[in-house]
Amino acid sequence: MRARTSSVRRDANGALPSHATGADPFDDVRPDPEHNNGTAPATSDAKPRVASVHRAAPQPDEPAHDHPNGHEPLGPDDPLTPLPFNPYKGNRGVTRAWHAMKNSFAGFRVAIREESAFRQELTLAAILLPCGVVVPVDPVSRVLLLGSVLLVLIVELLNSSVEAAIDRISLERHELSRRAKDLGSAAVMVALFMCVMTWGLIVGPLVWHWIAALL
Repeated sequence: MRARTSSVRRDANGALPSHATGADPFDDVRPDPEHNNGTAPATSDAKPRVASVHRAAPQPDEPAHDHPNGHEPLGPDDPLTPLPFNPYKGNRGVTRAWHAMKNSFAGFRVAIREESAFRQELTLAAILLPCGVVVPVDPVSRVLLLGSVLLVLIVELLNSSVEAAIDRISLERHELSRRAKDLGSAAVMVALFMCVMTWGLIVGPLVWHWIAALL
């Protein structure tokens, strides 16, 4: 009695059907490239090869078309996340410059009215700036004299803005708030020291010669 041999037909590319390889109906069944398109080798001791099965990658639970550009949405801490719309940044051109100038004058008025340190430094600047203009020095030294005075005013304004921002967050005593205000005060002290050093090195010798000439 002869044993029944089952005949399995291959497709045009030489691939085995799914029931012959034990693969799922949706698996990508491809023949082994070393198997000569699915045909058995001519040698008698050749072992049968099983066609390789390439399974498709699982699809995500959420479809990609729900997100822009097919990617996951950006989190709030992602640096590529666009900033929220700011209605105060809508001005352009001459209008923006006009509003910026009005805000700057408003800042000067607030600093003069609320900050006593700025008023003292502004009084000192009102004395030193005319002196820096009339003192007989070269143009570079004149710029250093005037710039050192203006630098004190700039740093004081920045220090006042930092203090206002901290007070806006909270008026309670906190170590970080105290540290931020101390750092701003230290910046003002450095600017004042730079101003005194610049005027002492440039104007000091001239004043000494004037005093020596009078005596």
